[in-house]
Amino acid sequence: MKRLFLVRHGQTKWNIEKRVQGNTNTDLTEEGLNQAYKVSNRLKDYKVDYIYSSDLNRAYKTAEIIGKKLNVKVNKLNGLREKNFGHWQGLTIDDIQSKFYEEHYIWKTKPHNAKIEGAESLIQVQERVLSSINELKKKHKCKNVLLVSHGSTIKALILGILGIDISNYNKLTISNVGLTIIDFTEYSPVIRVLNDTSHISSE
Repeated sequence: MKRLFLVRHGQTKWNIEKRVQGNTNTDLTEEGLNQAYKVSNRLKDYKVDYIYSSDLNRAYKTAEIIGKKLNVKVNKLNGLREKNFGHWQGLTIDDIQSKFYEEHYIWKTKPHNAKIEGAESLIQVQERVLSSINELKKKHKCKNVLLVSHGSTIKALILGILGIDISNYNKLTISNVGLTIIDFTEYSPVIRVLNDTSHISSE
């Protein structure tokens, strides 16, 4: 793989409500669709050879809009799914702080140590998504690949690619349709763009 593009899905109703989605299947809002169109226009100036997307609706719809603009087929890849947040899924952040204060405190201060009932750990998410990326790197040598995924998954992936400890998870933020670009150079991966959302306000 030569260049990796990472895009988080567009806005959903649960994003607005500050509700934890995890691997729950939610859909884009009208604004989310509009955001997907805007990031597709941003990407049309780049060469993208392959597109892969999480199979969850909000990511796949975002990827479809991008794929149509770029005239590139979208492939579903379950390894790009969002982190399973267990019994937090469907709850608002306020609900979680109220009902699971200690769990939430650990998640915000030492996310790598968080043990949320029924949830994946961050290490499990990172291992899952890195495994998918390593397969794509073998399959698409010297190609440019775009992945459409989710906030937690993208953060875990970026840290893994750069060799940064997963304990730094909360030091990154990934916005709806935030664009990250990573080049795989001869000596190391290099971040060219990180969570750029200028395409949202530029139109």
